[in-house]
Amino acid sequence: MKDYDLIIVGGGPAGAAAALYAARHSLRALIVDKARFPRDKICGDAVSGKSVAILSDLGLLEQVRALPGAPVGHIVFAGPDHTEANIPLDRYPLQDLMTGQTLPMEGFVIRRAVFDDFLFQQAKACSTECLEEFTVEDVLWDGDQVVGIRGTDGTKGAREFTAPLVLGCDGYRSIIAQKVGLYKHESAHWMVALRQYWRGVSGLTDQIELHFIDEVRPGYFWIFPADGDRANIGIGMGHQAIKQQHINLKEMLANAIASPAFRARFADAQPMEHPVGWNLPVATKRRTACGNGFLLLGDAAGLIDPFTGEGISNALYSARTAIDTALVAGQTGDYSGHALRPYEDKLWQTLGSELRISTQLHQLVRSRTLTNFLIHKAARSPYMSDLICGMMANAVPRKHLINPLFYLKLLFK
Repeated sequence: MKDYDLIIVGGGPAGAAAALYAARHSLRALIVDKARFPRDKICGDAVSGKSVAILSDLGLLEQVRALPGAPVGHIVFAGPDHTEANIPLDRYPLQDLMTGQTLPMEGFVIRRAVFDDFLFQQAKACSTECLEEFTVEDVLWDGDQVVGIRGTDGTKGAREFTAPLVLGCDGYRSIIAQKVGLYKHESAHWMVALRQYWRGVSGLTDQIELHFIDEVRPGYFWIFPADGDRANIGIGMGHQAIKQQHINLKEMLANAIASPAFRARFADAQPMEHPVGWNLPVATKRRTACGNGFLLLGDAAGLIDPFTGEGISNALYSARTAIDTALVAGQTGDYSGHALRPYEDKLWQTLGSELRISTQLHQLVRSRTLTNFLIHKAARSPYMSDLICGMMANAVPRKHLINPLFYLKLLFK
């Protein structure tokens, strides 16, 4: 008799959502996290339309709307020459590929200290057993099959728990991925980002801003509104470019803030912290995310969007898919890697097209000329703006963006 039907390592969005879906299906789940909630998580804090769909599916959307944060109605893309394209989110309804729902397109910026704690408390309230300040040190094996975890907490020392399925929801440094031999730090498939909270930044509205400016090339500079007069400011860039060009991201962030285009907006603003950084394993390739007795979710599976650096929505998608997979495995009693492979397949059937396009866009914006061209078109052409809105809502195929004829057509729009 196993202790649980599944063990969830990590209480962030992927882990908490997995626990909530597990409870919906009466699975006995244990969720462990090395931190005590609420805790900060370095992030851009954007909760996108796909996240909204999962939150709606879990019956949590109204409560999330009431959390301290900022609603998002527009996305601004700005090029190296500072031309801005303002893309409204509400032009098309969201046609969610995971849940099958059609919803109004909306988003939020909610600090992870708030958002993650909300989801974790929801998981605790649904009778999931939760252990905070529990550090997983190893997985338990029965031959080549993962059958549980071993770790320590501050009160009871070393402890072991068993289950036929372990979900690794423990972020980019996933101990589960490490212990099953799937952790790799590959510069070509990682990004690095800095976040810094500020107060008093002027010009904040219901829009999130992505600026592909010269001061941060080949990365991007973001300005997101948050709760109160707080703003989430940051910079993201490929790890390989940082190494090859010996870039100091903290200096680059300071230069962007002090640049002629932005210094007036920060003239009366004050930083609330020193810049803090983190690594992002981006989905520029399909990684192995399952094996005998385990699944990797969210950042641990390398599901971060290569273009925007956003990871919450794909983490939530992976949670829903993981529990669907766990239910089938429980019915058959087969938790082998082969039996769990549909988890990966379904994720990539749902997300693969979007992630491939994001990978292409990540490469595309390395060209200053092409970035300016596309943003100029989006700013001036209703056709282009409408197309972007449609792609974001899954109402228009994203494959247009990798078709050379699309760019030829744009020349005459």
